[in-house]
Amino acid sequence: MRKLQLIACKSNEVLADEISKILKIPLTSVDDKYFADGEIYVRIKNQVRGNDVFIIQSLSAPANDRLMELLIMVDALRRASAGRINLICPYLCYSRQDRKAASREAITAKLVANLITKAGADRLLTVDLHAEQIQGFYDIPVDHFLGYPLFAKYLKRNKLLKNAVIVSPDIGGVKRANKLADLLGLKLAIIDKIRKAHNESEVTHVVGEVDGKRCIILDDMIDTGGSICAAAAALKENGASEVIVCATHGLLSGKAKEKFDSSCVDKIILTNSVPIDENKLPKNVVVLSLGPLMAKIIKRIHLDKSLGELFTWEDKKTAL
Repeated sequence: MRKLQLIACKSNEVLADEISKILKIPLTSVDDKYFADGEIYVRIKNQVRGNDVFIIQSLSAPANDRLMELLIMVDALRRASAGRINLICPYLCYSRQDRKAASREAITAKLVANLITKAGADRLLTVDLHAEQIQGFYDIPVDHFLGYPLFAKYLKRNKLLKNAVIVSPDIGGVKRANKLADLLGLKLAIIDKIRKAHNESEVTHVVGEVDGKRCIILDDMIDTGGSICAAAAALKENGASEVIVCATHGLLSGKAKEKFDSSCVDKIILTNSVPIDENKLPKNVVVLSLGPLMAKIIKRIHLDKSLGELFTWEDKKTAL
């Protein structure tokens, strides 16, 4: 059987270390550095010929560097005759540009797919794509997992479901929020908003009963935090007793910390899909780990076992 090897790029070394410890497989040693002019250098120090290699890299800020580092690593592995190159990318950059919303725009989600495929990757695993159809941009297998079961477990374990309602922060997130609502047996509310510009939106009204309710907002990511804070304010104005935000990818760009610290959001629940900077974390934040799930998926892929049980398991209420 091919040997399983783990390689950690620079973006999420904490998650990579956790996966390594769970699987009891040491991380493969690499020389990964910057030249003086900013170019990236990569060399794998151990033999990889014929082996089943898993690269762990979230394509978060600085996104361009992380993407280029990943592509160079894949190229190095391909030229070293690795048996299979698997990418563990919990967060994919440029996923918000999945279509042409205006004339003369690029579809960068497709461009990234082309780059990753052309570089020589054999498989991609990611979590909570901004748009599920991005899976179809790739000509290699894409395993797309969802973060909401982790939130469901946390909410139930900490008895946060009493008098609660699940809230979608926009129309585009209804499908995601409805899955969580169905799993927990809760009702759904929707924030109707208009987007004025990139990273800028305005809430028009709230659809659903939120008066006196604990409102649990579910989103795939938090970037600058403006939209979520505005949604929380609208919910409180409509009588919500508490607002909890659940988001898989805590990018927390710009002044997100300041926005949340001065907002009416009572609790934020994130995963460690992207590296967590303690200095950028707002107050009342809980971080859930994807490590155990990623380790289980890696082991199944290596052993050529079906991942179907993990997908169907997520939808069973008995899993809680």
